[in-house]
Amino acid sequence: MSAVQLPFDDRTEAGRLLAQALHGYRGRDDLLVLALPRGGVPVAAEVAADLDAPLDLMLVRKLGVPGQPELAMGAIATGGVQVLNPGIVSALGISEQTIDRVAAAEGRELERRAHAYRGERPPPRIQGSCVILIDDGLATGATMRAAVSATRTQRPSTLAVAVPVASTDALDLLEPTVDDLICLAAPEPFFGVGRWYAAFPQTRDDEVRALLADARARAGVG
Repeated sequence: MSAVQLPFDDRTEAGRLLAQALHGYRGRDDLLVLALPRGGVPVAAEVAADLDAPLDLMLVRKLGVPGQPELAMGAIATGGVQVLNPGIVSALGISEQTIDRVAAAEGRELERRAHAYRGERPPPRIQGSCVILIDDGLATGATMRAAVSATRTQRPSTLAVAVPVASTDALDLLEPTVDDLICLAAPEPFFGVGRWYAAFPQTRDDEVRALLADARARAGVG
């Protein structure tokens, strides 16, 4: 891990620093940067621009614990992938019915975002690509693990995960599942992703659309 000054100013600065750590991927003609929306998009936009790579989305939704929505009991991703945090599910006595109810609600939001962000454009071609999955940080890692599982089913040639900041627990869970894992900082105790950003506003849908449009314009794609 690189030595970085925490907190990051914002997601844009974090993306620029992360891009520097990913320079080994520059020049690959099979490179594809996939952001986890919404917070991962401003980070990934900086990486994609620096590496001259296409930018798209891996749509994933955290399954928040009822009454504690920031605590992830799992996550779902495009293609019907579901990943659970068994420790949290067991410790809190969360029933299958509760998981199913939350997953159904988040599935509807997943569909809404797919239409809102991508419109009628098809998803990117992942098979045979060198994919870098990017988010603004990892607390439990459940959302990224769902993203990894969903990406693996589409047979990329290489699968990397890159984040500015993460908990050591999340990194330990992810490392065996990917070909490369890049993280700039893993402070302990972790507290939460937002703790490590001076400015951490919620990324809006219109920001996501604008960043994707900028990336398409840069690539000469309508």
